[in-house]
Amino acid sequence: MTIEGRQRILLLLSSSSYRAEDFLSAAERLQVDVTVGSDYRSTLADEVYGSTIELDFDDVGGSVEAIRRLAEDRPLSAVVAAEDAGTRLAAAVSVALELPGNSPDSVETCRRKDRFRLTLATSETPSPWYRTYPLEIEPPALTHDLEFPCVVKPVELSASRGVVRANNPEELVLAVAEARRATEESGGTGPILVEGYIPGDEVALEGILVNGELRTLAILDKPDPLVGPYFEETMFVTPSRLTPDVQQGIEEVVAEVTALVGLREGPIHAELRINDQGAWPIEIAPRTIGGLCARLFRYRTGTALEELVLLHALGRPLPHQPEGPASGVMMIPIPFAGVLTSIDGVDAAELVPEVQEVSITAPVGRHIDPLPRGNRYLGFIFALADAPETVERALRDAHSRLEIRIAGGVAENRGIDDDAEARWEDEGGMLR
Repeated sequence: MTIEGRQRILLLLSSSSYRAEDFLSAAERLQVDVTVGSDYRSTLADEVYGSTIELDFDDVGGSVEAIRRLAEDRPLSAVVAAEDAGTRLAAAVSVALELPGNSPDSVETCRRKDRFRLTLATSETPSPWYRTYPLEIEPPALTHDLEFPCVVKPVELSASRGVVRANNPEELVLAVAEARRATEESGGTGPILVEGYIPGDEVALEGILVNGELRTLAILDKPDPLVGPYFEETMFVTPSRLTPDVQQGIEEVVAEVTALVGLREGPIHAELRINDQGAWPIEIAPRTIGGLCARLFRYRTGTALEELVLLHALGRPLPHQPEGPASGVMMIPIPFAGVLTSIDGVDAAELVPEVQEVSITAPVGRHIDPLPRGNRYLGFIFALADAPETVERALRDAHSRLEIRIAGGVAENRGIDDDAEARWEDEGGMLR
């Protein structure tokens, strides 16, 4: 239902999105009408979302025309992409309808890892060596041109799908095969990217660009070591425990890179590695943090991240964000592939004093895959406390209380190993 005189946004949601409920709730609080554009249409869509349009995110030209016809009936005030899948289309619609947004070229540079690396190579921003190769190339043809360790990546996929570290030619064979499989299963044609492994701690920066100016919302620590062979994120905690100088350096690098690629408006989620040589950008995406992770902002400040995104898209001023207590989220990892039969212990996990919410999102009875083949989590745990160290302990405690059964067997839930880096080296580079 729409109300005369209210602003209307087009919200682009993929069929696998976690984000519908939180974005729609934010729009309701702001008294904004929403039309949901999705790559999937069900008979219940209009009943659930109120107003919908089915779109093919890969057919940008055709979808722009469909949206243009939609806007003839009632103009749109903004278009917002909830995930990576909709960012290309959002940029094209912004140009076609003369709405605030990022250029299609800047979005494409962020979406394609090879274009991102090429752009950074022309600047003074720290960036590893890299090579691109056709999807069909055989690993023996690569080894004369590479240094180890290196990381193999599909150029267009997100959420670390198909991303594998290789420490030697033998592991390179497996890494290339995994990147090829992930690319083909997604309908892609390549190429694949191979780049130097960047040592150091990994962090994320969540922010909003306003007329090219970066407004940092949070720097998020990732307490678990991401050393490979796969790079599954398990935890975000804020405020960061890095020194003020290091945090300032992160903000400066992100601001430089967003300007370099041409991003000017809307949410950004940046991933970086930190070492003695400074802050190294891994990627920058013109969207918010994925999954349900954005809820950690609502717990910390009382204002949902989705609300800030909509306010900016509509040209309204952003409210001041108080510091608030420490907060964090654990993305409950999938321990191994199989059919999920049950997850017990949720009530026990919610009894941890600092835990605010345990949300199980994986459907029982479905086959599930861990990274690098999967791109989903079992669910999310949120915690709030007076210090980031307390948040981290609470998330680990809550996670340890869950009992996950997959394909009839029980996965021992021992939490994340703090000695992962040492174990990586002791076992020849393959993290068991």
